[in-house]
Amino acid sequence: MKKDFKILAIESSCDETSCAVVVDGRVCLSNIVSSQIDIHTRFGGVVPEVASRNHITAIDNVVKLALSTANLTFNDIDAIAVTYGAGLIGSLLVGVSYAKGLSYALNKPLIAVNHIYGHIAGNYLTYKDLTPPFICLVVSGGHTAIIRVDDYNHHEIIGETLDDAVGESFDKVARVLGLGYPGGPKVSALAENGKNFIEFTKPNHELGYNFSFSGKKTAIINYVHTLQQANKPIPKEDICYSFEKSAVDELVEKTINATKEYGYKKIVLAGGVSANKRLRAELTRAARENGIECYIPKMEYCTDNAAMIGSAGYYAFINGVGIADLNLAPNPSLSL
Repeated sequence: MKKDFKILAIESSCDETSCAVVVDGRVCLSNIVSSQIDIHTRFGGVVPEVASRNHITAIDNVVKLALSTANLTFNDIDAIAVTYGAGLIGSLLVGVSYAKGLSYALNKPLIAVNHIYGHIAGNYLTYKDLTPPFICLVVSGGHTAIIRVDDYNHHEIIGETLDDAVGESFDKVARVLGLGYPGGPKVSALAENGKNFIEFTKPNHELGYNFSFSGKKTAIINYVHTLQQANKPIPKEDICYSFEKSAVDELVEKTINATKEYGYKKIVLAGGVSANKRLRAELTRAARENGIECYIPKMEYCTDNAAMIGSAGYYAFINGVGIADLNLAPNPSLSL
């Protein structure tokens, strides 16, 4: 394997069109992200057809900008990596099709990357010396899971959500409170001014390391509707504070317990919700109190981006996995 192996990576699983150039899985030369948040805000969430059409419009310019920012040309690239799942089928199809075209035209290897592996790998870009094994808490709009990472390409789910992902729950709570999309940052902003804790649901200890957030969401919906019917004021700040605290406490407690039970010494946080300030602070505090090292990704590697795909693609390639051909098809329901 040559040194300074350069991967051009493409990410288009949802509503961000991104391209990055990553060297040896650890050094990011460029990471261009074209977000569609402003487009989807008026719809109150991501519209798949709108997302895929905007990927088509953006992807060529995003790739060219990633190369120019890295001060490279296509000839300098050693391989092409692309997210092929999980995600929205139309959005994935744009990135996979573009990546296959580049691979064929440039005669470069094509690497298929699992989106969740990418989120985990965002930490390899943040911490150059971080290596498996470790326990990873993955939290996003579509995933909530505690994962045992034995090495770069072997992962095992210890616990996961049985219904809503935590990021999805944030969005639904924001919707019932009329906060708009995206919900996570808006709920967190109001939570900072909350004072009174409202216990909407009791912790379910029978779930083990699995999670269930739909009950919290439903309890909040019922609580708000009851106040509305009685023409009483809705304490939005307290509701946001209570929901966020309850969700974060459960995530942190189960992650710490799993890490101790399995005898690991490192915890890694990954996914879009890893940008949440309370979660970052509480997981760091709890890990420190239990003598566990805690790794939190830089903010630019929390939400969907191509740099994390380039890092994951590198470790897949050097270990002989994920190498694809032109028959590669997107898999919207891809699991670990």
